[in-house]
Amino acid sequence: MKRNNPKHADVPERLTSELPGTSCNTQMLESQEYVGLLIAAARRSLRRAVQARVAPLRLNPPQFWALLAVAETSGSSLGALARRQRIDPPAASRIVAALVRRGLVRFELDPADRRRSRLSLTRRGSELLRKLRPIADDLRARVVSGMDAAEEAALRASLRKVIGNLQGPRVARREGPDRARAAARVSGVRGRRR
Repeated sequence: MKRNNPKHADVPERLTSELPGTSCNTQMLESQEYVGLLIAAARRSLRRAVQARVAPLRLNPPQFWALLAVAETSGSSLGALARRQRIDPPAASRIVAALVRRGLVRFELDPADRRRSRLSLTRRGSELLRKLRPIADDLRARVVSGMDAAEEAALRASLRKVIGNLQGPRVARREGPDRARAAARVSGVRGRRR
């Protein structure tokens, strides 16, 4: 269906009606959305969804995910928790310290290797976990809702690739008309506008 407004005569209505008050000129088409922006938007959406569910329990999203990880890998080290959560060790340490202060996580030195720590839930943490598991199950299901197993596997593989790309050495970017125009703008070369 086309819009009656002559300014948007060639634009399908679904593209201009999704965001009230915006035109196609300021609204990016799906195929033009930058992957990084989509990842950031997904992260913000997930964080807001978690925050809404766990704020009444006096937790923030990183604490929520860390409590679940400690429960799922009881006895693991702080370093293992950091790797599992894909956060740096100092951030993991701060999160765990807050959970220890609240009496939700037990932090003990490994008797076999006193340089290593072992994390486990306290009884209070285990009681809270009973409330957290259904929240986590619901959120994890919502993230992949509408995807079949192949799409979910492809998304995981693509996100791992993005993470690897950003953590590894810089590589040459693929060229395309939009990338070439952007590169020309950055270097000060002006091209003719269409």
